[in-house]
Amino acid sequence: MSKTILITGASSGFGRDTAETLFRAGHTVYASMRGAQDKNRETAGVLRELGVKTVELDVSADASVEAGVKRVLAEAGTIDVLVNNAGIGSAGVTEAFTAEQAKAVFETNVIGLLRVTRAVLPSMRQRRDGLIINIGSVLGRVTFPFLGIYGASKFAVEALTDSLRYEVSQLGVEVVEVQPSAYPTNFFAGIQTPADAEVTESYGEVGQIPDAMFKSFTARFEGEDAPNPHDVAEAVSRLVDQPKGSRAARTVVGAAFGSDKANEDVAPVQAKVVEALGLSHLEKIA
Repeated sequence: MSKTILITGASSGFGRDTAETLFRAGHTVYASMRGAQDKNRETAGVLRELGVKTVELDVSADASVEAGVKRVLAEAGTIDVLVNNAGIGSAGVTEAFTAEQAKAVFETNVIGLLRVTRAVLPSMRQRRDGLIINIGSVLGRVTFPFLGIYGASKFAVEALTDSLRYEVSQLGVEVVEVQPSAYPTNFFAGIQTPADAEVTESYGEVGQIPDAMFKSFTARFEGEDAPNPHDVAEAVSRLVDQPKGSRAARTVVGAAFGSDKANEDVAPVQAKVVEALGLSHLEKIA
């Protein structure tokens, strides 16, 4: 069954691939991005030629989000699926990042996700139907040294996803998460690095580890056994196609680094927490 789907951060990487994949699967897809008439004008044009609709939407700006969602609802009437994909990366010695840099990561990865969700949820609640797919990360479950700020933002996505899933389950809306591992996308090209170089230098050999890690990942991505980023688009597509109420709360994609085990171990603990609160009925979607 064809659905109307809004995807954030769809100018490149997972977002663009997911937009194209879902369109080819027969869905009406709105690929949202910043600078659709400016820096991403060429990308937007290619997507439109394919048949994907594009919409200007900056997840870090209230007015932009409200206008973008309003336009989609005006044209399509409904948004059946929201894919919260927009995000930025961050890697380096944690102490060397400024507070403003950390704010930028959280503004996009956490507040931006909440901002778009708040704009879309009223229409889903009114229809008592809808699916929200948050793109998290395995780093929302396990921690890599030197990826603390990015990981912290993805840990926050875990909490938001769980809480939202409970809160809207009886209103007919389903909230799930995809947890990708590292893949060869432009994510690494645009990654945020520490502004305070002196702090990094003061760490000596330890401060050189992030660069070594980056080179290791790059080498792996250039090899014959490089992971295929299309895995994420396929995972999202499968979730969209599954019947309501049958979807897994979390789907790990790629090298799990133990995040799958963490998901498995945390699930019964979380269920007990909700049970202790007398809210177990919120675990199943109405």
